[in-house]
Parts: sequence; structure tokens; C-alpha cells
Amino acid sequence: MEKKLIIDMNNIVKRYFIGKPNELEVLHGVNLKVYEGEFVAVVGPSGSGKSTLMNVIGALDLPTEGQYKLDGFDMFHAREDDLSAIRNKKIGFVFQTYNLIARMTALKNVELPMLYAGMGRRERNDRAKELLHMMEMEERMYHNPDELSGGQKQRVAIARAMANDPSIILADEPTGALDSATGRLIMDIFHKLNKEQGKTIVLITHSPELAEETQRIMTIHDGLIVNERKGSGKVAAG
Repeated sequence: MEKKLIIDMNNIVKRYFIGKPNELEVLHGVNLKVYEGEFVAVVGPSGSGKSTLMNVIGALDLPTEGQYKLDGFDMFHAREDDLSAIRNKKIGFVFQTYNLIARMTALKNVELPMLYAGMGRRERNDRAKELLHMMEMEERMYHNPDELSGGQKQRVAIARAMANDPSIILADEPTGALDSATGRLIMDIFHKLNKEQGKTIVLITHSPELAEETQRIMTIHDGLIVNERKGSGKVAAG
């Protein structure tokens, strides 16, 4: 059976400061296809356009030109409220800097996307506890982010990304601020979510070793995907 195409990008161009003397084109016509249940990596040096591409995939930013369909939905011509709903329910974001809210406990941070989605208090509380248990963070659920280590913060961030049971997880350098042992733990969580829950995962990384663990590796350079190859899909020795 043919796999469903989830991310379908054709000739995506992204410019900033359009029409101004300092106009900057970051993406120069990117073509990207990701299928349901895939675990893929986008690799490239700093300044290659990785994070801009991630922002366009995740509807945090709109392309200037090109065609982009997410699970069959035309993202290029979508209304802002449609994009907001997609960001909230279809996509889970994991960032290098965690992006947790400092004055909220781990539990409240995980509940937040469900609050925006209109879920009732009891239901979101139960779901947040279940997710933190899955991340082995139940003993730290009432701690604020400044009381957690980097790895613990990232596990809370992954739990938050999973809050509304999205089909896609976008992870932008999720191990970048972590030591290698903690980074290994985070990658193991992603492998588990991909294999056991069928999540489609796009990993942005500058690490060839981590990229090699995925099923497919796309290399971006100067705003273009210049190479695509299979990854081994095997977990590197920790």
C-alpha cells in the first residue's frame, strides 16, 4: 500500500524585506516530500536555511512563492485561523531552547496547547500527567523550568509537543544544547514515538551522526536541498 504524502513542498521560495534594498532570499526553490510515519532529517551548516525551512513547514512563517500542501491542505492560500488550528493540533514543535514558560510548572506547560484547543480542565490535566509519565518526568511535574536540567526541560517540551496528539513532530536541533548522554535519551524518545505511535518526525540537525539514525537524510545548502539519501535508521551506540 502506498504511503500517504504528508508534507508536499514544490519550489518554495522565502524572502524577507521584500522590495527593500536589503531584500534577502533565504530559500531559493526547495522541493521536499515527507510521507506518513517517516522519520527524516534535514542537515546543513549554520545559515543554510534549515530553521527557515522548519518555520515554513510548521506554518510559523509563510512561503513567498511556491506550492505547499500539508496533509492535502493548501497552506499557501490558507487563512490565519486555519494555520493557527494546524499549528495547534496537527504539528508538535520541539526547539533547541525548549521555549517553556518560566513561571509555569512542567504540568501547566504541557497543558497549555490543550487549553488553546479548548479541552476541559480535568481532561487536559489527566493527559498532561500521562505524557509526563511517558517521559519519566512525573516526579518533576510540579517544578518550574528553572528547577529542571536541560534534558528534563526537553522531555517536558516533547510532552508539550505531544499534547494534542499531532501527527507530525518538527524538532529543530532538539539535542543542540544537551550533553551527548542526554541527547541520546532525547533521540531514543523520538525513535519510540516514531515506531510505537507512528508519528511523522522531521529532525533539523547539524549532526551527521544523529541524521544517520533516520530513514532519509536531506542536505540543505545555501537555501536549496542539494542531496537526498537513505539513512541507516539504526540507533548509534551511546
